[in-house]
Amino acid sequence: MIFLDPETWPFGSALLLMLALFVIEGAGLMVASSPSSWIDGLMPDSPDGVAESLGWLHLGKVPSLVLLGIFLAGFSMSGYAIQGFSHLLLGTLLPAWVAVMPATLAGMALVSGMGGLIARIMPVDETSAVSAYSLVGRAGVVVQGIASAQAAAQMKVRDLHGRTHYVLVEPDTVGDSFEEGAAVLLVKKNGVRYRGIRNPHPELL
Repeated sequence: MIFLDPETWPFGSALLLMLALFVIEGAGLMVASSPSSWIDGLMPDSPDGVAESLGWLHLGKVPSLVLLGIFLAGFSMSGYAIQGFSHLLLGTLLPAWVAVMPATLAGMALVSGMGGLIARIMPVDETSAVSAYSLVGRAGVVVQGIASAQAAAQMKVRDLHGRTHYVLVEPDTVGDSFEEGAAVLLVKKNGVRYRGIRNPHPELL
């Protein structure tokens, strides 16, 4: 049975990882905290040239975990198909590293095709890519943890398109801290984290 052969372990691993991602995403949605949005909020902005060259992967238009799941599905299915044909025609399986190369290309092709389809059917406010720095000056609410000088907390904030982002925030004022439910105004970006102050006008959140 080729599913258990050593030559197919990359494809079995990819399949298990894909299932794990869907379980994590589903669990996050149950507690109103999407891992996809949180990860997308932590990703650094790509230079314009890099973003254009990778546009066919639809990065920034489709959630990163969705694209990764599509790739893993295509990689796994094509890998098993390649090894199945090899066993049928040659009577043996290809070395894993040989089968991985065409399977990777097949996975990328599926990302390009399926990602484009998903990008077209998703609502505009969910597919408009924004700069991570554009969140500076916007207000949100701490949803998990307590932000202090020693630890960042998770904060929910909406961009100018109304899309929700989950970012890490810490106080910009020495000695201050933000508890869960605190209204915070982002004032600067420091690496993958943001610094904020208590929102002086929480009624405008």
